[in-house]
Amino acid sequence: MTLSSTPGLARFNTLADDEATTALHEVCASAAWGRAILSRRPYATAEALLATSDAVMAELSREDLADAMAGHPPIGRPAPGDPTSSREQRGMADATEELKAEMLELNLAYQERFGHVFLICATGATGEQMRDAVKSRIGNSPEQEREIVRTELGKINRIRLTRLVTEGE
Repeated sequence: MTLSSTPGLARFNTLADDEATTALHEVCASAAWGRAILSRRPYATAEALLATSDAVMAELSREDLADAMAGHPPIGRPAPGDPTSSREQRGMADATEELKAEMLELNLAYQERFGHVFLICATGATGEQMRDAVKSRIGNSPEQEREIVRTELGKINRIRLTRLVTEGE
């Protein structure tokens, strides 16, 4: 699917700064990421917006990355009333109680080891795939895991930005 220039992108490009900031915060909780995306408006194409997001994500400091992660609930426990995290974590919705309990245990072990929630681009992933991912990543060094998280956040941002610039079309 080619996004090019969409009515949603035109709408995003012309939003008042405070409205755009709010919309971007729903995509990514890092204020630094949001400011950088906002400062480069207008975008000629959705692809340019996504490329800018990737570039900005690659440059986020450790603190800004922590801010971005703080906006994500644990896998298997989407924030109440948050349709975005519920939609993205749909793969856990139909998981067995045993798998949900295992994910809770793994999430806690991961958080104890790394100091933040386990973060994965969960869109389209099954509960088993998410469980296998946390199991395989828990042995990573903090540096390895930080870069994996950066990549996963980038994927999530791309999905959310695409939704932002195609909503209502």
